[in-house]
Amino acid sequence: MIRVLLADDQVLVRAGFRALLDAQPDIEVTGEAADGEQALELVRQLCPDVVLMDIRMPELDGLAATRRITDDPDLDAVKVVMLTTFELDEYVFEALRSGASGFLVKDTEPDELLRAVRAVVGGDALLSPGVTRRLIAEFASRSKEPVTAASLSELTEREREVMTLVGIGLSNEEIARRLVVSPLTAKTHVSRAMVKLGARDRAQLVVLAYESGLVRPGWLG
Repeated sequence: MIRVLLADDQVLVRAGFRALLDAQPDIEVTGEAADGEQALELVRQLCPDVVLMDIRMPELDGLAATRRITDDPDLDAVKVVMLTTFELDEYVFEALRSGASGFLVKDTEPDELLRAVRAVVGGDALLSPGVTRRLIAEFASRSKEPVTAASLSELTEREREVMTLVGIGLSNEEIARRLVVSPLTAKTHVSRAMVKLGARDRAQLVVLAYESGLVRPGWLG
């Protein structure tokens, strides 16, 4: 059972998401929060698999709450998906840099929401990858703490190649076909790159690929 926490200051948004998610046999909503502080408290109490986190909330916004969650080693298994009204929201990029696993626009189709929740739990960090890549390309150049080339020195040549392909949005299966290796081998290379660079998940690896210059805006694969 996938356990989901809803964090949004709009009651109707939470109610709509709860009705959809609770109707699924493999998903249950374990709690609701109206602001970031409540979300943090409930995450620590309930340890959900996924938090659907609104960016703009009172008391503590979703960005700050996400940073606290992803900075806490005890909450390492908790995945955060940001909810936003606008696709190209610079706060979404900051959230991805802070460890969020992806984002959803609030008016997303129900099937996409369900797919996203299941995908994040399954380890597929990026949601709506085309939009996410455009957003990362837009804001990566504004990063206050860009990754230097030296940060990539621990990667093997193959790991750098795989990281580039992750950055342009390819899945493990697509990477495997591109490099003529097995999906398991591709996944292993991705995992090793994440460990070496301290990336919490695939979303952060994409951000690092842009910030390091391995991938540049316009490289959409």
